[in-house]
Amino acid sequence: MHVERYGHGGSAILLVHGFGTCSFLWRNVAPEFALANRTAFAVDLFGHGESDRPFDADFGIAAQAEYLDHALTALRVARATVVGVDLGAAIALRLAATRPERVERMVLVNPIAYDDVPAKDVKDLQRNTGRYAVRISRGILGAAPLMRDLLTQSVADPAHMPDKLVARYLAPYVGSEGLNHLLILARSIDGEDLDEIELTQIDQPTLIVWGEQDHFLAHRGRDRAAPERLAEEIPGCRIARLPNVGRLVPEESPETLINLVLDFDGASAAREVPGS
Repeated sequence: MHVERYGHGGSAILLVHGFGTCSFLWRNVAPEFALANRTAFAVDLFGHGESDRPFDADFGIAAQAEYLDHALTALRVARATVVGVDLGAAIALRLAATRPERVERMVLVNPIAYDDVPAKDVKDLQRNTGRYAVRISRGILGAAPLMRDLLTQSVADPAHMPDKLVARYLAPYVGSEGLNHLLILARSIDGEDLDEIELTQIDQPTLIVWGEQDHFLAHRGRDRAAPERLAEEIPGCRIARLPNVGRLVPEESPETLINLVLDFDGASAAREVPGS
């Protein structure tokens, strides 16, 4: 697994990207954590970014949580504040439930859960494969026909996802092999990996950051969106709403996210100190 480290000696923050992105997502966030005397680790999930992608590996939510557990061991990090975006948030939830000793606290950014696993973006990607079949079969553009819309719709302001940035995120999925691997990653997302979790038993301090312009976590009729439901089920969970931001909060509003994480990290740590 590819991991980028920012800072040395401070408490650990593990940064987990979501579907269609990679550790590059944290380039405007991680250095600021280092300056705030934290040690940030931006990871490429197994099969994503620059991490290995064995053809027979399991890339599902449960497996990714296990890989993160092993990565923390290799990094000699006993516990960390885990910050995850969409799919990364679901993996963080799984890690907190199955390896609670690893997770100090959680910041879940536009988390997927319930009927949103896989989220609408992944379902749309699978459905649109047929529409782009001819272009895909040529293998030249790879995942570009499928991923471009997903990325541009992950921000509220298109200016935050220019063509050059789209190309950077598409880099791991060029050619027919890249496209096939992207579809394998999409098919690996299974809601059962979260159904096994008892959310009411999660006792780590948890903050949900919700970019409300996330088109992939829209209200379903009268149902509440996943962030709202999670905030009610996880004991003591707080929710911060960002009304003019989409899914990729680290791209659209990095300063806000940095402040939210550091404030939450400091405040929850202070509450855990006896007599504070």
